[in-house]
Amino acid sequence: MRLGEIHLRDPFVLSDESTGVYYLYGTIGQTAWGGQAIGFDAYTSRNLVDWEGPIPVFRPPSGFWADHHYWAPEVHLYQGSYYMFASFKADHRCRATQILISNSPLGPFVPHGEGPVTPPDWECLDGTLYVDDEGMPWLVFCREWTQVKDGEMRAVRLSRDLDRALGEPVLLFKASDAHWPIEAEGEGNFVTDAPFLVRQDDGQLLMMWSSHGIEGYAIGIARSATGHIAGPWVQEPELLFEKDGGHGMLFRSMEGQLLLSMHRPNIHPYERPVFVPIRNRDGRLKVILDTEIGQQINEEKSEE
Repeated sequence: MRLGEIHLRDPFVLSDESTGVYYLYGTIGQTAWGGQAIGFDAYTSRNLVDWEGPIPVFRPPSGFWADHHYWAPEVHLYQGSYYMFASFKADHRCRATQILISNSPLGPFVPHGEGPVTPPDWECLDGTLYVDDEGMPWLVFCREWTQVKDGEMRAVRLSRDLDRALGEPVLLFKASDAHWPIEAEGEGNFVTDAPFLVRQDDGQLLMMWSSHGIEGYAIGIARSATGHIAGPWVQEPELLFEKDGGHGMLFRSMEGQLLLSMHRPNIHPYERPVFVPIRNRDGRLKVILDTEIGQQINEEKSEE
């Protein structure tokens, strides 16, 4: 199948250069907003155009604490194992990030540790892994606007085997610290979504994140003034993407092209994965315009 046939939100791509295989994960579109969640699936490709799947990679075991809103799985290779970070929800329990583990990118993934790694009384989502220059793993995640109105970006240290949080989460920034987010879901409510950390060759530390902008769902960039996770974080004046696409992450093609993966549009049930070429120059990330490349890579290849 082609990307346009895959109904996923929050698409995340893991590239395996040793085998030449791309693994695509995401929120299953059909159960993104309601109904009994079934788990997470993956799709595989060797050219980013033709995909095979869905392949079940996580199905909740008996007694698993969450039964709906299985969102935004990310898979990271860390110390020889594959770890999935994902958001889960249950009635009368706060939305939380749970870490899963497998010895294969195609699972089966099973719960890791004794439960969620975000605070039990916080509404949290979109946890991502960041490993600092000392090799210490961190969970970077969003504390939801549904609880604090002005959505927060937080970070907490993880144990080296990723089975628990260490200490209290630190506040990195709030959604309203950037000029571009607009109020959503009521007056005074600002969304933080989808942190993704990028370490530049010159040592600069960037964070991509999403919220609602004037032209729809959008991706902005924050920059750590110190190059460390604690910041302070300075919001870039220009958006990376602003026209109703978001929950982005970066990966490289087997040919070395830097690509932005996101879903677009942000309208259910029409959201689909999209890959867009990115230029990384002088510490700045920028979408390569259509006039420079002809078309987005997935559209261009589909017509070959």
